[in-house]
Amino acid sequence: MSGVAVAESGLDRSFREFWERHGAVLTTVLSAVLAIAAWQAGARGWSAMEIPLYVAAYGIGGYRKAWEGLQTLIQERDLDVDLLMVIAALGAASIGYWQDGAILIFIFALSGALEGYTMEKTKQDIQSIMKLRPEKALVLRDQTELQVKVEELQQGDLILVKPGERIAADGVIREGYSAVNQSSITGESLPVDKGRGDEVFAGTINGQGALTIEVTKPAEATLLAKIIRLVQEAQSEMPPSQLFVERFKGIYAKVVVGAAVLLLIVPPYGLGWTWDQTIYRAMIFLVVASPCALVSSIMPAILSGISNGARQGILFKGGVHLENIGDIKVVAFDKTGTLTEGKPKVTDIIPFMAQSEGELLRLTAALETLSEHPIAKAIVQSAKAKGLELPKASELQAIPGVGVHGLVNNEEFRIGNLDCLNEQILSSEQRQIIERLEQQGKTIIYVQSANTLQGLIAIQDVLRPQAKAAVRALRQMGIKIVMLTGDNLSTARALSAQAGVDEVYARLFPEQKVEIVKKLAAQYGKVAMVGDGVNDAPALATASVGIAMGAAGTDVALETANVVLMADDITKVSYAIALGRRTKRVVKQNIIFAMAVVLLLVAGTFMDGVTLPFGVIGHEGSTLLVIASGLRLLR
Repeated sequence: MSGVAVAESGLDRSFREFWERHGAVLTTVLSAVLAIAAWQAGARGWSAMEIPLYVAAYGIGGYRKAWEGLQTLIQERDLDVDLLMVIAALGAASIGYWQDGAILIFIFALSGALEGYTMEKTKQDIQSIMKLRPEKALVLRDQTELQVKVEELQQGDLILVKPGERIAADGVIREGYSAVNQSSITGESLPVDKGRGDEVFAGTINGQGALTIEVTKPAEATLLAKIIRLVQEAQSEMPPSQLFVERFKGIYAKVVVGAAVLLLIVPPYGLGWTWDQTIYRAMIFLVVASPCALVSSIMPAILSGISNGARQGILFKGGVHLENIGDIKVVAFDKTGTLTEGKPKVTDIIPFMAQSEGELLRLTAALETLSEHPIAKAIVQSAKAKGLELPKASELQAIPGVGVHGLVNNEEFRIGNLDCLNEQILSSEQRQIIERLEQQGKTIIYVQSANTLQGLIAIQDVLRPQAKAAVRALRQMGIKIVMLTGDNLSTARALSAQAGVDEVYARLFPEQKVEIVKKLAAQYGKVAMVGDGVNDAPALATASVGIAMGAAGTDVALETANVVLMADDITKVSYAIALGRRTKRVVKQNIIFAMAVVLLLVAGTFMDGVTLPFGVIGHEGSTLLVIASGLRLLR
């Protein structure tokens, strides 16, 4: 029996989840089917079936909105358009216009169903961030290794992090040397060489060496925990446009209901109308003043804009974001993986001796073949891409924080950073070349043999091919372009100059990116943040519109962002903003038209110039026109 109970509870849960996701659409479709069946029953003279079918259509299609409206009325003592819509439909039915009321119910139910699918803001899945932090850590206590939960780590604990593992806590290295990939936290394009006394962060990935780390912060105070908290706080804020819509709907409903009540009371005593005439006019007023056209002036346009964006590889997570992106004044780009490809590449090969560029690359790649360092991989990949056959290297030895040395063709070579080089061997011409490469923000690898500098190889995270075009298109739209990065200033400036960026902010931690976004918003207006990493998530959530890279972006960035570029094409940012601007224009035109029609029909009602059939035709006609107007955005 217990197994049956479990199965039943599982089925109940599955059904509930299915109903929460698809119930609105199913009830809307069923309401339409019942209304059509009722209309056919009336046309065929089956009067006994007509009214029950209409009642079922009203109940199934309108119960959600009626219930929401009643809840608002009872709990908040406030009227909204949901209840007003239902009252208008029931009013039409009360004087025999069942079909018109059913159409009103269906249109409003359809609007609500579509809104549930497209307007619901995607919630941040905090668990996807938590996956960056290991559940357990290897703690060294009394010369023994113990596995403990990360939450149990205390300040001062020594933890052992093996090669390839994620670092479990913020801390300082006490023993060991490694290249740590901390792009998920700081956004730096290349792994950073870390040794004794250097700071490391929870969630970053250890490279080739084992590290002993002293914990400096408990789990709840780590930089990763701060990112989680910042995302939660930023996403809890309701957009101003949504607040405005909520206020407007409430005011509109009160005005219409108040006017309807006055229309029921004043005319019999003040104008000498009969009660039949008064009720008839009040019902006409409720029908023509119902907000179908007004609501439809917004939703079809928003949905069409979202559909248009989807065809272009731009995923809007809600209509409010399509609306907001049209007001963007500043676009802030993350550097690594957004403006750049996020992968180091060989950009310059400069031989100083008799050998060619290919020869210099061959012998360098031969010595770097066995290294797991990303720079070494970039050099080897460049050699393979050029089809170079690598000579065999021997007696390879890594020098932590410096580079490697070994033999190629029985000749000893040293390859690495400036520390592997005797600077006295540099000529003035070579120093000028090095200074030029450094100003371009490139990482320089020195190739030395027999106390002679054989040549230089420069490595850099290069711009995406479309970066310049993307920035140029945005600037032509009058938008300010800013780069935010955790990388060093020289690299950031060099790449920003290539891309044409207006301002650069470098060496930023996630919370500093949030502060910059807030400052830009206060100075210029709405800000869009474009990023791909965990370190960008708080800024994405804080910005007026967060835009994530769909293919290269982390799960956290994708969940946090309001807009996703599915193909990582940053030229689509300008298209998205243009689409947002066009959507706002269409919505504004539709609202003005819908309100104008309502005012004309209401005026005609008071002047006895509008019959109920004409009122329904005018009302539904204006609704269809604004829907058709909104569908223009599909083009």
